[in-house]
Amino acid sequence: MNTVVLLTGGNLGNRTRILTDAKKAIELKVGKIIQASVFIESEAWGFESVHPFLNQIVIVETNQSAIEVLNTVQQIELDLGRVRKKEQWSSRLIDIDILFYNKESIKSERLTIPHKHIRDRRFTLYGLNTITPKFNHPQYNKTIEQLLAECSDKSKVGEYHA
Repeated sequence: MNTVVLLTGGNLGNRTRILTDAKKAIELKVGKIIQASVFIESEAWGFESVHPFLNQIVIVETNQSAIEVLNTVQQIELDLGRVRKKEQWSSRLIDIDILFYNKESIKSERLTIPHKHIRDRRFTLYGLNTITPKFNHPQYNKTIEQLLAECSDKSKVGEYHA
């Protein structure tokens, strides 16, 4: 059994419904959800937007390989209405990132694990810190708690309760 840590998020449409639907689809198509953070609201990262993002960290037990998880979550995104744009960062209905897969380091054309922007994104670290603060990042050999304390991103982040 493998443990995969996913980050779901979006800033368009009915954000709570879309993230709830994503979580249901992950449970159905990826594996058993063993832990999930509260919803985290944050400013856009990497671009300007008047629409704040809503995110959630989901930890899943799966029999799938990392590339199978990637293929599955990309299909879930499409099923939920995601339209991929040329810009790397833009507003969207749904985005599902793989943050960690076990404690493995994977680098291929389609997939980099751990996710390369974890330590740069306050909203990601904040969400991770709410459910797994002592998890040790396999490349930086620092806990999520330490990475959050050192994060240079000072954007506004907080828990969101619908």
